[in-house]
Amino acid sequence: ISNTNINSAWLITGEGEMIETSKMDEASRILYPNVKMIPLVSQYAQAGYLCGFADEEYMETLPTIPFIVDHEPHGNYIAFEVKGDSMYNGGVESLVEGDLLMCREIYTDHWKNKLFIKKWNNFVIVHKTEGVLVKRIIEHNVEAGLIKIHSLNPMYTDREMNLSEIAQLFSVVKIMRSGDK
Repeated sequence: ISNTNINSAWLITGEGEMIETSKMDEASRILYPNVKMIPLVSQYAQAGYLCGFADEEYMETLPTIPFIVDHEPHGNYIAFEVKGDSMYNGGVESLVEGDLLMCREIYTDHWKNKLFIKKWNNFVIVHKTEGVLVKRIIEHNVEAGLIKIHSLNPMYTDREMNLSEIAQLFSVVKIMRSGDK
């Protein structure tokens, strides 16, 4: 995607879409046929996201970013920018501040069954009072409606969280490293 497709308003204010897809030339579409534009919840938008995620008008104000996919994704996708150091332990699986996470929503009716915690390493949890959290889920007690969350950074302790305190749950399906932007 050439530089001429970057939305100058997005660069200055962070509002609107990062890439103006209407300006993408035919060569870009041929080079990137599997680009999916998804909403981005940046570090700065995370506080507002908790109040606005159910509001369609709010969701339309979020910028969108391109993710290259190998198939047509189904479901509700959104990208979150990593904030903080709770998922950093110095290892290759670490998530660092600024990484972008392409996530697929796990709808609440699926929370009544065992979550695929071994298939998906990382989750984005939209907690009703704590906001947006990026964690691993290491246990899921279906009967009690509890999950145990884990941070890679050893300074953070594992803790249980009641699913009734969670507004949304996402599995991380793709990571764009902050140095790759």
